[in-house]
Amino acid sequence: MTRKLRIAFVRRGYSRSGGAEAYLKRLADGIVKAGHEVQLVSTNEWPEDEWPFGSIKRLGGTTVIGFADELEQVRPQLRCDVFFSLERVWSCDVYRAGDGVHQAWLARRRKFEVPLKRFVLGASRKHRDLLQLEESLFKKRKAGRVIAASQMVVDEITDLYRYPADKIDVVRNGVPLDKFRFDPRLRERSREELKLKQDQIALLFAGSGWKRKGLMFAIEAMALCKNRKMRLLVAGRGEARPYRTTRLRFWREDPVQFLGEVAHLVPVYAAADIFILPTIYDPFSNACLEALASGLPVITTRSNGFSEIIEDGVHGSIVDNPADLVGLRNAIRFWSPSRRDAARSANIERASQFDISKNVAETLEILTRVAL
Repeated sequence: MTRKLRIAFVRRGYSRSGGAEAYLKRLADGIVKAGHEVQLVSTNEWPEDEWPFGSIKRLGGTTVIGFADELEQVRPQLRCDVFFSLERVWSCDVYRAGDGVHQAWLARRRKFEVPLKRFVLGASRKHRDLLQLEESLFKKRKAGRVIAASQMVVDEITDLYRYPADKIDVVRNGVPLDKFRFDPRLRERSREELKLKQDQIALLFAGSGWKRKGLMFAIEAMALCKNRKMRLLVAGRGEARPYRTTRLRFWREDPVQFLGEVAHLVPVYAAADIFILPTIYDPFSNACLEALASGLPVITTRSNGFSEIIEDGVHGSIVDNPADLVGLRNAIRFWSPSRRDAARSANIERASQFDISKNVAETLEILTRVAL
């Protein structure tokens, strides 16, 4: 290492099961182990014991604009070589577009909203604020460089904001592969704890923001399968009541099991047979990559940047439209026990190309260039 870097990370909120938070902690751990110094700029939401990598600078802004305004004021005090934001802010040296492009997400979401809700969505103060910050970073070029996890996000940034493509780097997400290694004994123990019978087929949906990630589509597609041996495990934060559906009356008992926020999903991946995330919009789902590393076939959509790294029918299934319930049903039915067994080694091999160490090395190379 030629130079020790001081890196300030920015992430406003905190979710115990959040993919962005999990990724940031893995990245910070790798960077510190490489001999660099990190600090976090956040709010009081981020627990002290969830950031053992360096200091935390806490801001009081409770809104996206309030946080961004305060950040601009304190930025000169941070004394860092690289100001690296994982949050939409007014300006930064490097911006990781881990949450994607808000304008693109709103455009996709409108296709699934009734007219009145479209009006409410367009009038939302929070959405207007996020778009204003996004415009500052991309259209006004206040982000010195941008890191995207998928080509989908790169195309959205360049098409919607004309941000220079040569200032965007694609760095795929990474996970600690050893952590997700398949263990038959863990599978048996986890299925017993989740009260799954040996002959039952466990679909797993993991993530918060259930509307965006397509939970209702997953439930409806499972209902179309009309297979009483199927169960859907739902891990993440959300209100379960709106997702009860009359189509589930085919089952003698409710086949959807809401697990709540799960900090450590490894046992749940081990218990599952198929991972399903029919998302309306996802820059690159970390949960899909974790499921892949666990050997599970992944059913998702082309609106998920993760779909760029898998082959349809080999590592999982890709549907064009999350609302294509018949397509989702057929994808679930496609993954018979023999196909799931055959896919396990292929999925683990594919995931091996996305270890967190590769992500850390590629990110550090970019940050070093920016710091020079």
